[in-house]
Amino acid sequence: MSPAWSRRTLLQLLAGTALALPTAGAAAGPAFAADAYDTLRTRWKTLMLGSGFDSTAAPYSTKLAALGTSATTFRSSMAPATGSLWSDLPLSTSSSITTSYARLLTMAQAYAQPATGLTGDSTLLADVITGLDHLYTQAYNESTTSYGNWWDWQIGSPQKLLDIATIVNDSLSSAQLADYVAAVDHFVPDSAVATYSGTSTGANRVDLCRVLALRGILARSSAKLVTARDALTPVFPYVTTGDGLYADGSFVQHTYVPYTGSYGAVMIDGLARLLALLSGSTWAVTDSGVQNVFDAVQAAYAPFIYNGLVMDGVAGRAISRGVQISDATATQQDDHLRGHGIISSIALLAESASTAESTTWKGLVKGWIARDYYSAVLTDPKLAVADLYRLQTINSTSSVTATAEPVAHRLFPAMDRAVHRRSGWAASISMASNRMTYYENGNGENLRGWHTGDGMLYWWGSTYADGQYSDAFWPTVDPYRLPGTTVSKLALADGAGGTWGAARPDVKWVGGTTDGEYAAIGQYVKGLSSTLVAKKSWFCVDDSIICLGAGITCTDGTAVETVIDNRNLGPSGTHALTVDGTAQSTTLGWTGAFTSATWAQIGGFGGYVFPGGATVNALREARTGAWSDINTTSATTSLTRRYLTLWFPHGTAPAAATYAYILMPGATTTTTAARAAATSWLTVLANTDTQQGVTVPSLGYTGINFWYAGTVGAVTVSAPASVLIRVTGSTATICVSDPKREATTIDLTWARAVTAVTSKDSTVTVNSTGSSLSLTITPGTAGATHKAVVTLG
Repeated sequence: MSPAWSRRTLLQLLAGTALALPTAGAAAGPAFAADAYDTLRTRWKTLMLGSGFDSTAAPYSTKLAALGTSATTFRSSMAPATGSLWSDLPLSTSSSITTSYARLLTMAQAYAQPATGLTGDSTLLADVITGLDHLYTQAYNESTTSYGNWWDWQIGSPQKLLDIATIVNDSLSSAQLADYVAAVDHFVPDSAVATYSGTSTGANRVDLCRVLALRGILARSSAKLVTARDALTPVFPYVTTGDGLYADGSFVQHTYVPYTGSYGAVMIDGLARLLALLSGSTWAVTDSGVQNVFDAVQAAYAPFIYNGLVMDGVAGRAISRGVQISDATATQQDDHLRGHGIISSIALLAESASTAESTTWKGLVKGWIARDYYSAVLTDPKLAVADLYRLQTINSTSSVTATAEPVAHRLFPAMDRAVHRRSGWAASISMASNRMTYYENGNGENLRGWHTGDGMLYWWGSTYADGQYSDAFWPTVDPYRLPGTTVSKLALADGAGGTWGAARPDVKWVGGTTDGEYAAIGQYVKGLSSTLVAKKSWFCVDDSIICLGAGITCTDGTAVETVIDNRNLGPSGTHALTVDGTAQSTTLGWTGAFTSATWAQIGGFGGYVFPGGATVNALREARTGAWSDINTTSATTSLTRRYLTLWFPHGTAPAAATYAYILMPGATTTTTAARAAATSWLTVLANTDTQQGVTVPSLGYTGINFWYAGTVGAVTVSAPASVLIRVTGSTATICVSDPKREATTIDLTWARAVTAVTSKDSTVTVNSTGSSLSLTITPGTAGATHKAVVTLG
C-alpha cells in the first residue's frame, strides 16, 4: 500500500500538468490523461444529481423545491465560529462534524440541481466553500486526533466532504482541494483497508473503498483508485463466519447480527455505485467474485422485500430509527423506506449486470413499485432525484414486465431467519442462538429490542397489514408482547445484555429444513437474563403456519406468555375480534379470558385456530410512546397507537407448559371457523420437550423437529434433526437438516413402503428400500437441508 501523500505533493499534482503520476512507492505504471479522472468525476456527479429528468414534472419538481427550502434554512443559520459551523452542532461531537458536512452537501446540491430556487447562486456556492474551509480549520484536518465514533471520521464525514468537492470542484483552488484530500488521507489511509477485519468488513469495507475511490479521482491518483478497487475483493467471497454474504443468502454484520435490510442495504448501494462509477475505465472491477453480489439480488435481498418493504427482522437496530433528529428537521425511516433504498440500489446494479440479470431485476423492481400501496416508491422523499428517475424509467418501460411475488419458502440457517411466502401474504421468523444475537443495541439505539430474537413471527398481507410495523409500531408496542414470542415478563433494563449483539443464548438447536415451498422450523429458547426455557416450532404450509410450543419452564416469579399476535390497529382502529363466533367488545381497555377457545379472528387481518381448545387472553388497548424511548437520537414526540393482543397465559411458574395454534393470515371468520371445525385437517404427532411434529394429510405434509433422537409417527432418527416429508401421488420428498450442526451422521428410517430412490443429494446415502426406507445423512456444519426423492410402494 502506498503512503499518504504530503500536502505539498498534492498541491504540485493538482496545479500541475495534464498527466497524473503514480504515488511515491507505488508500482510503476502508465500515466493517465487527466480527462480520465474528469470523466469519473462527472460520472459520480451524475450518479448523485441525475440527468435527463424533467425538473418541472412531479415528483422531481416537488423534491427539488424541498431541497431548495432546506438549503435556504441551512444557509441562513450557518454561523462560522470557533468550535462550530452551526450553533446547534458543536464540533466537539464527531456526529456534529458529519451532520455539518451533510448540511453543506444539501446546499451544494441545491446550487447544482435545477429548479431549486438557488440553482447557480454564486453566494450560496461561496457559503458552501466557506463552510468547507471552516470545517477543515476547526475539525477535519490532518492534525486532528479523532474522537467519538470512528464511523464519522472514516465514512460519514469524508464521504460527504468528497461528494461536495465533486460538485463544486471547478470552484476550488488547488490548495483547498489539497487540504481536503490531505484530511481524508489522515483519517482514511490505505492501512484502513490493509486487512479484512475489525471495522473494515462487509458494508463498512465498501464504504471505505468509496472514500478511497473518490479521493483518488479528485486528486488524480491511479494508485488510490487501484487500492479502492482491489480492496473490494475480500467483500465478494462467501463467508462461513462473521461479516458478509453467506452461500445460503444470509448477510451478517457486527459478527452476530442479521443485517440484510440495513448494513446489507449500505453494501449493495455502495457496490452498485462503485461498479457504475468505474465501469469501462482503467480501474473497472474485473474480479469474477463480483458475481456473488449479482447472485445476492435474488438469493439474499429479494426474499426479504415484500410489497416494497424490507422485513424488520433483518434490519438490526435500524428498526428504532423511525423518526431521527439528526438535523434541523426530523427524518422519517421505516421498513418501506428502507426497502425503497434497496430497490433503488438493485435498479442501479442492473446497469452493471448481464442482460438476463438486468431484465429479471427490472421485472422485480417494477413489481415492487406496483404493489407498494402503503408507501409509494416513486414519491419517496428519501430517494434522490437520480434514483427516482431511474426507477420511473423502469416503471414506464412497456417492455419490462412486472414480476409477481413468489410462492416459496426460504430458510437462512447462517443468520437464524426464515421467510414463508404464499399467495396473498408473507411471513418471517426471527430466532437467536449461540451464533446470532437476541438483538443489537448500540449508540443509544434499539434499547428495548430484547425479545425480537425470541421467535418473533412477522406477517404481512398483499393488500392489508403493510402498516403493522411501519406505523409507529416499535415505539408504542409492548416490548414484552411481540407477536409469536414466548417470554418472561421479567423487567429488563434498557440495553440489557450488552451492546453490538453481545447477548446470545447458549443454545445450538435453532433452524429447520425446507423443500423450497413448505418448511419445518424450530428454536430452543433461553430467555435473555431469565430462567425461561422453551421449545418452539413452526410448520409452514399452504395457507397457514402451525405453531407449537413445549417445555415452557421458568422460575423468574413473573408472568410467562406466548403472544399469539399483537396487531397494530393504528391511531383509531376498531377492528372486530370474534372468538368462537361471538363478537367481542371494541372498547379500549377491554380484556377477555377464554378458557376453551377453538378459534379467533381479527377483522381485516386474519384468523387463529386452537386445536383441541385453549385458554386465550385478549386485550384491546391504546399505547403511547416516543421514538426517543427506544433511540436516544430520535424524536420525543408522543405517539399513540391501538393494539389488539392475543396470548396464552402460562402462569408465573410454568413447568413444561405447551401451546398450539394455527395462524391463518387473511382468513375470514367463515374460513377460520371452518378450519377449526375440520378437526381431521391437522394431527399433532408430538408436542413435548423432546419432539414436536405434525401431519396435514390433505397436503401430504409431515414435519417433525427432533430435539433429541427418537421416533415420532413413522419416522425415526438417530440424532437431533429437523425432518420434512411431502407426499404427492406416488412420489415423496424427504428433507433433513441438523440445526445443532454437531452430528457426524443422521440415520433416518421411514416406516413407509418405498420402491426406489429416484434422486438424492450427494450427502444422502441409501441403506435400504422396501417395506421401509433407511437413509444416512452426512449433514455438515451449515445447517443446510439435504434431500431425497423416492417412489412409494
